[in-house]
Amino acid sequence: MDFLETVDTQILVGAAVALVAIVAAAFYIFSSNKPKGCLDPENFKQFKLVKRTQLSHNVAKFRFELRTPTSVLGLPIGQHISCRGKDSQGEEVIKPYTPTTLDSDVGHFELVIKMYPQGKMSHHFREMRVGDYLAVKGPKGRFKYQPGQVRAFGMIAGGSGITPMFQVARAILENPKDKTKVHLIYANVTYEDILLKEELDGLASNYPDHFEVYYVLNQPPEEWRGGHGFVSKEMIQTHCPAPAPDIRILRCGPPPMNKAMAAHLEALEYTSEMQFQF
Repeated sequence: MDFLETVDTQILVGAAVALVAIVAAAFYIFSSNKPKGCLDPENFKQFKLVKRTQLSHNVAKFRFELRTPTSVLGLPIGQHISCRGKDSQGEEVIKPYTPTTLDSDVGHFELVIKMYPQGKMSHHFREMRVGDYLAVKGPKGRFKYQPGQVRAFGMIAGGSGITPMFQVARAILENPKDKTKVHLIYANVTYEDILLKEELDGLASNYPDHFEVYYVLNQPPEEWRGGHGFVSKEMIQTHCPAPAPDIRILRCGPPPMNKAMAAHLEALEYTSEMQFQF
């Protein structure tokens, strides 16, 4: 009997060791197969433009190809990339942009670019054609998002400042385990200036309990039902979560707007810890 018990013990120990080895091997294989990001924080890398979609007279969506069909860009949520190009005088220019895609969008990344008449980097994108390459470096940025870190986000965006907001909102809403609520105020001059409207309306329709968007136009059409003029303190009070330790207000827009929003938020008693400016 002692012999049989010894054999049984040896079999159990051997099985346990084998199980641990299998789990360790599986973990190693899974980890080694995890897609590695294509970005380099120190050096610019070239990415090929494979599709350009004109969204309006001065806005276009640019799709860039990654290394393989299963590659990911490797950009943390809320951070941005630096793009390098040349202005109309042939001088080098570098400007930050936030992709509208996430790492769940494998094989490519997209930029929605508003091209201003006098914009130096706007000139570079205006001249880009399918097959051209864009020099990109990153990730960059101070914002680091972890699911569930706050109860709710209030977002105040103007013009092309919508892109980091859209990226963060998508990451939250497409994660079924993340219950964070998102309240967005998005300001523009005219209706035609609204970027990603179809996508934002889609998020509002698909996630009505977790996402709300309020559009504000300085020059609205006649039957406009959204906000008129500039973003006011009253709009923030109505459409953003009230000041609290577990909320955060994100803002991104032209410098005059950022300055005005900072004053509004201070008057409404949002502390500096409750705010972040991209």
